[in-house]
Formats: sequence, structure tokens, C-alpha cells
Amino acid sequence: MNGKSKIKIVKKASVAAAEPKIAGAKAARIAAREMVSNVTDWVTEFKSRKSEETKAALEHLFAAQAQSNEI
Repeated sequence: MNGKSKIKIVKKASVAAAEPKIAGAKAARIAAREMVSNVTDWVTEFKSRKSEETKAALEHLFAAQAQSNEI
């Protein structure tokens, strides 16, 4: 057996190449977060618009009934 231990040499180029993978993962996470935020905003906007439309329709309905009762 050989009494020497193995030594791994890490070159600067290989260390620099490993960093973009981490940055890529962070970029993917940020992009996913932006997509979720965008869809959440769409859902919130849709719900508020439907609520406003329903409120206006009910007010219009009850206003028409009140006018027919006054005659």
C-alpha cells in the first residue's frame, strides 16, 4: 500500500464555475415567486371586480323593485 494520502487540487476556474449554479437556482426561485405574485394579483383583481359587479347588479335590482312598488 501507498502511505501517501490523496490531495485534491481545486482550481480557481472550477470554483468560479460552481457559483453560477447557485445564482441560477436563486434566479429560478425569484422568477417563480414573481409568477405566483402575478397570479395572486390576478385572482384578487378578479374577485374584487366580481364583487363590485354583483353589488351594482343587486343595487340595480332593488332600485327597480322600489320604483315598481311606488306606483
